[in-house]
Amino acid sequence: MNTTLIDSEPCALRAWAEGRINFLELSEGRIIGFQSDRFRILKAASEEELKKVTVEVNGFALRWEELDEDLTVEGIVAGRFQLPLPEVAA
Repeated sequence: MNTTLIDSEPCALRAWAEGRINFLELSEGRIIGFQSDRFRILKAASEEELKKVTVEVNGFALRWEELDEDLTVEGIVAGRFQLPLPEVAA
């Protein structure tokens, strides 16, 4: 049996936002979350805009149409973010 790259890439079944945290439910059962502030365009978006995320490309991408922003599920799962974690005040 041959295994292709597509077979091993993470695939999202659904995506949603709660406040400024985005969540993905992956086809293998995991649910992961990431801070919107880790991406330039999402950092500037309102919570209402963040809620308008859709799963695209057969589960391999996320899309925010109003923001004209696309992210790959693989990049999110691998932790390839544009911005560092915000510093927490002590």
